[in-house]
Amino acid sequence: MSQRGRRENRGGQSTVEFALMYGAVVLPLTFTIIFISQALWIWHSVIDYTRDGANYAATHCWMGDGSNVTSYMMTHVPRMIDMDKFQNGEAGLQVSYFAQDPTTGQLSPYSCATGADCSAGCVPDAVSVSVTAYQFTRGLSAYFRLPPITIPPFATNMPMQSAGCDELGNCLP
Repeated sequence: MSQRGRRENRGGQSTVEFALMYGAVVLPLTFTIIFISQALWIWHSVIDYTRDGANYAATHCWMGDGSNVTSYMMTHVPRMIDMDKFQNGEAGLQVSYFAQDPTTGQLSPYSCATGADCSAGCVPDAVSVSVTAYQFTRGLSAYFRLPPITIPPFATNMPMQSAGCDELGNCLP
């Protein structure tokens, strides 16, 4: 057999080896990197989202049900894959206010003795904003019918700052 015939056989073999390697290693690795990148993007966005909500809660009027904070958060969702889940309330938002015991320093759930929300005499010591019940199901995971990834609850805790009140004690929502 001539030298020319042997080279042609090897050319076909390398094509088959490349196709097997591409299908078994390169393509799945590429999709895995994209999937993990999407999940990390969501993770980072939710962390920033809770920080922004906690900052808003610490500097704005205290309301026992946290409705002002949740409405703010639902209208200020960062750009991410699952924005709609946060805008329509599918991902749970929880706002909790706390009072600090002056002797022990322990935090306990806060309730105003006068029952009046948003007043200078009724300001909690700390706030916690968390995102609960969120499952990542978009992107490549939906295409490949992968089970949803439940992301753990994110919480940001902050001390209250102005609580929406000015120096004269007037509070604005």
